Amino acid sequence: MVRYKPSQFTKRELEIMVSALALDKGLDFLTGGKLNKWGRKAAIKIVKTTLPVALRVGGSVGVSAARAAVPLVTNPYLAGAALGYGALQTEPGQQLLEAAGERGRMDRIRYEQALTDLEVGIKSKVKKTKSKFNKMVSAGMKSIKQTTSYGKKGIVNAPRKAFKSVVGAASAVNRGKKLPKSGIKRKLMILMRKVR
Repeated sequence: MVRYKPSQFTKRELEIMVSALALDKGLDFLTGGKLNKWGRKAAIKIVKTTLPVALRVGGSVGVSAARAAVPLVTNPYLAGAALGYGALQTEPGQQLLEAAGERGRMDRIRYEQALTDLEVGIKSKVKKTKSKFNKMVSAGMKSIKQTTSYGKKGIVNAPRKAFKSVVGAASAVNRGKKLPKSGIKRKLMILMRKVR
């Protein structure tokens, strides 16, 4: 079975691959790139020695295959794809694929972490505290809904008038005004003084 994804390897195998890649890059850096140059020279030497033998053995089949491959090789897209595929099948190509897979995995982890952080940031909003005035107005509107002053109980027929009287009562309580002798405003102000 050919394995490409990092999830298909054990942790130990991944550690070995990363250390081998680090060792290869370190040696390449220390030798100034000469190690890769020697490897390339050795590969060219092997191809030069085996190619004539293979062509002689292949005979006419090899020649006709080479002639058939000429249009394919001259096509830059096919040539590039073939070279890229061939390069990825080598050991450095596999290391490159592994490094890209690891990078992709780390990017996915960072993306998930950013989404989690964003969700946590949204959930932890500071709840606004209700002002004293707003608490008084809320209590006043609830009490108006329970009376028959602006319609039957539970229904307010003139909400604008009701709200105006509630806000006026809350404002009077804030300013320290005296209670009216009677009426809905008196009831509201008595209630709102308790809310304060």
